[in-house]
Amino acid sequence: MYSIVISQSALKQLQNLQKPFVKKIGKAIEKLATDPRPIGVKKLQGSNENLYRIRVGDYRIVYVIDDGIKLIDIRRIGHRKDIYK
Repeated sequence: MYSIVISQSALKQLQNLQKPFVKKIGKAIEKLATDPRPIGVKKLQGSNENLYRIRVGDYRIVYVIDDGIKLIDIRRIGHRKDIYK
């Protein structure tokens, strides 16, 4: 079981979304605690960190996995057109 930490900026992004999306994204985040690399996960290129992303409809959750201390650090949550900027 992994611990989940959500950065302040990701929390703010999540609070700005509409309620139906918040529920779906919340469920996806909860599932990461048991399976940090679910089907469909992608490792992002071009970063020094081990960034991963999962899709939740048109939204993306970008996070870092630390297997040593079993921690998932969620960095960004946003619409697919804005998340990689």
